[in-house]
Amino acid sequence: MSDTQTPDDLVGAFQIEGEPVRGRVTRLGPAIDEILRGHDYPEPVANLLGEACALAALVGSNLKFDGRLIVEARGAGPVRYVVADYDTSGGLRGYCRFDPTEVEAVSQGFLRPGAKTLLGEGVFMMTVDQGSDMDRYQGMTSIDGETLALCAEQYFAQSEQTPTRVRLAVGREETGWRAGGFLIQYIAADDARGDTLEAWVRTQAFFETLGEDELLDTELSSDRLLFRLFHEDGVRVFGSKPLRAFCRCNQERIVTVLKSFDRAEREDMVEDDGKIHVTCEYCSRVYAVAPEALEIA
Repeated sequence: MSDTQTPDDLVGAFQIEGEPVRGRVTRLGPAIDEILRGHDYPEPVANLLGEACALAALVGSNLKFDGRLIVEARGAGPVRYVVADYDTSGGLRGYCRFDPTEVEAVSQGFLRPGAKTLLGEGVFMMTVDQGSDMDRYQGMTSIDGETLALCAEQYFAQSEQTPTRVRLAVGREETGWRAGGFLIQYIAADDARGDTLEAWVRTQAFFETLGEDELLDTELSSDRLLFRLFHEDGVRVFGSKPLRAFCRCNQERIVTVLKSFDRAEREDMVEDDGKIHVTCEYCSRVYAVAPEALEIA
């Protein structure tokens, strides 16, 4: 990462010099704005999905193979389901299913409702998808924290036994939605490193000074943010990857799904113009399919 680059739509890795701490930082601008503007989400729901997308970028960018990282949470609260999908080409997409009346009811007051309030009792999951020829790996934990950041910290503690701290931020400005995320992880002691716990405690103290406004600041690059936090120890940056809003839906996929229904079900789907219309839940694109295109030879 460089101060000459825009701080938007990038995710990068870093390590504290000489210390057993590694991390990643992401800043999202036009990409998250496109994802959130694709739906008329209430602000608390948009914030939740923005956090999920930032988290997916932070975790997914660490994959060492071509594939996808899916962050999702399901609950019995006003938001039934939130999912964010990152692929290793840098594509991001996300979607929320919710009850508008219930969301409005829990949004009254001064505090913005977080993950626990919006999702209620449920589960938080991360899934690694290495493609159709490989088994998926999925880990999950209960939704105990009020934020997705806390859910992620609990997930890493339970599923990977890796001490991890996460901070996520989402905000709407005149130019559109923005999101940011910051993750640090502790590399356990070994014979070569010796006791490394003190360094982890010190790094967490610096991490605690990180404000949500810094993650959203258009004038503050990731490099400058890292220097601001860790200049006393030094920080090594390993480059960055671009991020973009990208949905995998296409006409061929839609036709394949529709062909899985029997003829009677497809006939019921035909609308007044003589076509079947399908709206992608992720990007809101509408596909029109002629029934004759679904006839199986």
